[in-house]
Amino acid sequence: MLPSAFTRRDLFRSVPGGIAFAALTSLLRAEDAAPHADFKPRKPHFDAKAKAVIHLFQNGGPSQMDLFDPKPALDRLHGKTYADKLAGEIEFVQNAGAIMRSPFKFARHGKCGAPVSDAMPHFAGVVDEVAFIRSMHTTNITHEPAVYMIQSGKIAPGRPTIGAWVTYGLGSINQNLPAYVVLDDPKGLPVNGVENWQAGFLPPMFQGTRFRSTGSPVLNLKPDTERPATVTKAESELLSKLDAMHKRERPNQPTLDARIAAYELAGRMQLEATDALDITKEPLRIQEMYGIGREPTDSYGRRCLIARRLIERGVRFVQLYINSHIWDTHYSIANELKSACDRTDRPTAALVRDLKQRGLLDSTLVVWGGEFGRLPISQLPTDKDERKAGRDHNKNAFCTWMAGGGVKPGITYGATDELGLNAVEGRVSVRDWHATILHLLGMNHEQLFIEQHGLKEKLTGVEEAHVVKGILA
Repeated sequence: MLPSAFTRRDLFRSVPGGIAFAALTSLLRAEDAAPHADFKPRKPHFDAKAKAVIHLFQNGGPSQMDLFDPKPALDRLHGKTYADKLAGEIEFVQNAGAIMRSPFKFARHGKCGAPVSDAMPHFAGVVDEVAFIRSMHTTNITHEPAVYMIQSGKIAPGRPTIGAWVTYGLGSINQNLPAYVVLDDPKGLPVNGVENWQAGFLPPMFQGTRFRSTGSPVLNLKPDTERPATVTKAESELLSKLDAMHKRERPNQPTLDARIAAYELAGRMQLEATDALDITKEPLRIQEMYGIGREPTDSYGRRCLIARRLIERGVRFVQLYINSHIWDTHYSIANELKSACDRTDRPTAALVRDLKQRGLLDSTLVVWGGEFGRLPISQLPTDKDERKAGRDHNKNAFCTWMAGGGVKPGITYGATDELGLNAVEGRVSVRDWHATILHLLGMNHEQLFIEQHGLKEKLTGVEEAHVVKGILA
């Protein structure tokens, strides 16, 4: 209701100003909510502990009770038939056998006394830098949807991955290298292929950029013939002007913007990317520490060392992959799990040590883990040979760890039941895990979003997510 002293003339005098004010407010809000369209460094929501992330993704589902979560009950109950008793707690298991003890021996290591199996002797030497999360759980026991969940917070394709969200929110420190770099295995792509580093509905420029660990780091990066620097510079300036003209005539084309930005970045990368990936500049003792030049650690060691070199040059998010799913130990777990550890254990420990000795660990968050865990019962091959037994998938419990970047070192968070079947204490969902990574980077998971069809789309989705405060320094 209008005040009695408010005349019709007053109304018409005030309405245009009110409309103008509302329009201005709308524009300002639109500007605030506008999608980021570049890699310029952006301030986090609050002071960050970590500036960058190295994600060591162990696709396949590492077995928690054979690596970091020893279960004496498995020794006591070994050979007992439990599949029928667990029928209401686990989903269908092919060729389910009895309770199976771990084929590996555990010992406590470091000042923190963390138990690690003898499958990972090198990693055992850096446990004082690590926060273990033993109480992870997820929503699906199949590799493809479970990997989508870890990477993007949903069990379906088409969503932005965590690396895309991080670089969307924070940009990059170094404008001459990609903000989000992927170091996949030369032996083959992981489950879900290139969808592991897609941008989804974020602007396409935020997808991961694949670097090769041997040979030319990026295909088609260098010209076939060398030209004088003045010619190269003039050509680059002309291309920039032509791109700008083309872009002005085609506004609101995110794919075009991403393509132009990629070409411009490629030009800047010609020198810096080659230098960043040239591990021959590293001292021989450092290369040996990573296991470079020997098998089976050479490939993974190269990529761990490259990850460190990229982080110290300002790359925001680096992901390492292992081919297919070497941790998927359905059968012959004693041999298969040891083989996976032999390829990755020494390089992983070296990365943590190297970051520490260079003063980079405090500002770099190292994250290790797979998409789910394994069951305490055996899975038998078709010939029922118990010597070839392994473990099937388990979505109800698995173990991950984080180091550096604001994480409390030398601790273990959460717990599973006596068999390692279910996370029962301090349960951590994948959404909680995502929220914690974002928090360590100075971002509130509720405030990192993009509006899509009237919805605020977030990495953590619409369901409740909590930062795991128990692992924060």
